[in-house]
Amino acid sequence: MAERCVIVYSTPLCAPCEQLKGYLRAHDVDFVAKDLMLDEAAAAFIDSHNIRTSPVLQVGDMLLHGADLGPEKVDELLGLE
Repeated sequence: MAERCVIVYSTPLCAPCEQLKGYLRAHDVDFVAKDLMLDEAAAAFIDSHNIRTSPVLQVGDMLLHGADLGPEKVDELLGLE
């Protein structure tokens, strides 16, 4: 599998955020978690893309959030089967 930068932008006490991180762990996907409440640079990056929800999954230059975060879309982006 090719090396790729996978980042999960999340907020505290966010059930969908924890579900996404658990899904990635279950599929042995290495990722970096960034807390949007504590990481001002991460929050500014997400804000600059006019995204107002969490979690946000970044794989390379692609950002998935909201309805796009379904398992099928995540699997496709990450090359999971």
